[in-house]
Amino acid sequence: MASTADFKNGLVLNIDGVLWSITEFQHVKPGKGPAFVRTKLKNVMSGKVVDKTWNAGVKVETATVDRRDMTYLYHDGSSYVFMDGETFEQVEISEETLGGGERFLLENMTVQVATHEGAVLFVELPVAVDLLVQHTDPGLQGDRSTGGTKPATMETGAEIQVPLFINTGDKLRVDTRDASYISRVNS
Repeated sequence: MASTADFKNGLVLNIDGVLWSITEFQHVKPGKGPAFVRTKLKNVMSGKVVDKTWNAGVKVETATVDRRDMTYLYHDGSSYVFMDGETFEQVEISEETLGGGERFLLENMTVQVATHEGAVLFVELPVAVDLLVQHTDPGLQGDRSTGGTKPATMETGAEIQVPLFINTGDKLRVDTRDASYISRVNS
């Protein structure tokens, strides 16, 4: 159990058997009336975001979420296999649980896997990954100064928008949160 004074971003609450993660919170003390806490909660399983207001000092049940660093091993066709570096235990995670993150997984990549009572809740990838451009159309000479973009297919199969000066074989740093181009990497 935690009080509203213990709220912080990332805290996972168990409300009526459903797990919610706090994404934002604000303690409010109006000039008149009791204090309260305004929160934005994200459903851990579905990703749905809701606003909820709590009276100050209310006790809320928290969920124990175990976060561990795991290494991505391989994709076996139906699920993705990760290994805990300390116990060498292998865990199979479905594509739905990865939520689109599988587009950026490289073998031996370290990710953070969050579990609750043995069930995998979500997987946090690194914010940026370095990927090789598998294919992209060549940019035209006159188009380079316009700041336009073109599609590029990365080595993992992800398709992102890149600047026109990027060529096949370039190594790029990609933001895994929104699949956007960050920069070219010198190798």
